[in-house]
Amino acid sequence: MKYFNLFLINLFVIVLLSGCQTIKQKTDDIVEKENKKLSQFIGKSSQDLKNSLGNPDEDFKKENGNLVLVYNTKKYGILCERRFEINPKLVVIGFVSNGCF
Repeated sequence: MKYFNLFLINLFVIVLLSGCQTIKQKTDDIVEKENKKLSQFIGKSSQDLKNSLGNPDEDFKKENGNLVLVYNTKKYGILCERRFEINPKLVVIGFVSNGCF
């Protein structure tokens, strides 16, 4: 009986750990897909970005003079924020995505 209980505990731990790995893999896949989608705007004009995503929810100028366009959405009650950095020539030079899946 002692060995059977030990076997069940080990089986439970293995299943639990493999489930965590599956969730991490799914999350990594979603993040990779999001980055691939957003990276298509790098080097494009800010007008192309606005034509595709609409008007930003907010915008502001950074200390270096670059413009930042912020797009906010919610999915399952979780805030998704996408920030695009635009240089003075109105070209997208970078992005950051938080909470998006």
